Amino acid sequence: MARDDYLFSKYDWFSFQDSQLKKLEDEIAGWDGNRLLNTSVEDLCKYFVEKHRINIPVLNMDEITVDYHEAQVDVSRDPYRIIIDRSQPVYVSGTEIEITVPFTGDFDGFMFRLPAYELNPLPPRGTVRDGILTFSVKGTNLKDDEVRKEINSTLERINNYLTTLRGKVNMLHNELDSTARQCIKRCREKLLADQNLVASLGFKLKQRTDSPKTYTAPEVRRKIILTPPQASSMPYKPEPALDEAEYEHILEVIENMAQVMERSPSAFSEMAEESLRSHFLVQLNGHYEGQATGETFNYEGKTDILIRSEGKNIFIAECKYWAGPQKLTDAIDQLLGYSS
Repeated sequence: MARDDYLFSKYDWFSFQDSQLKKLEDEIAGWDGNRLLNTSVEDLCKYFVEKHRINIPVLNMDEITVDYHEAQVDVSRDPYRIIIDRSQPVYVSGTEIEITVPFTGDFDGFMFRLPAYELNPLPPRGTVRDGILTFSVKGTNLKDDEVRKEINSTLERINNYLTTLRGKVNMLHNELDSTARQCIKRCREKLLADQNLVASLGFKLKQRTDSPKTYTAPEVRRKIILTPPQASSMPYKPEPALDEAEYEHILEVIENMAQVMERSPSAFSEMAEESLRSHFLVQLNGHYEGQATGETFNYEGKTDILIRSEGKNIFIAECKYWAGPQKLTDAIDQLLGYSS
């Protein structure tokens, strides 16, 4: 496919820019919901920006070649020739020098029209075909220095257009990324709302009927509720999570047990760390039971208190002797190390 006309004159840049943004928004809105939810936002943004980006051509100035052939040259505008009727072309034999410039990038990069105030309003002429840009210099009595000067001038004008377009494309790519993030966020929020995340994921902590009231308020009777989406053919599966109210209640049970230890120090002062931890577990498991086992709260490895659902940690606690703010910071880092 080739164009033999003025370069940089076919497509209005600002219309193209608006069109690319609209296409991106429409494509994201039409994507499969579960695919949109199950794919990382960064990966999605990269995909959409790459799909709608344009690579402005880069001329390979080191590979320029030149050829020549005889040609008919219109001299009707030559003021040094005696011509009776200059309203019609007047052809005489002459020479055409053809310049061939390889380039990399998108063909359409040579077709965008910029406002006249940004560049010379008269763009250069040329032909673009299969990674090759060609333009020519014609005349009846060509001089090498004049031809060289015109070739350099044309190349400079073309490169000026390309440089200006490259700056606009960089801004467009940034806008594509920003628009993609906004659209993805908006679509994901709507999809999650439509799937009703307040529905149960299936993990519930059942209240024991014989729950002891020794260390907690008598009115506490609870179940842990998780918030999943509704099922679909390929459902999005969010990370399991504790209901906020259940989390606060667990902390309350732990705090109440800690107060009992403070009020009766002689009963606990000789206990080892593992024995002290077991008292917290006893109280917690007195209030909750798991789906598969009698004890929801347990410990594995170096983790003191743990709840897992579908292979994921949804509650982690560490029991530490107070040893100052730095030890507290270290303990928080340790807890974060158990999560991903």
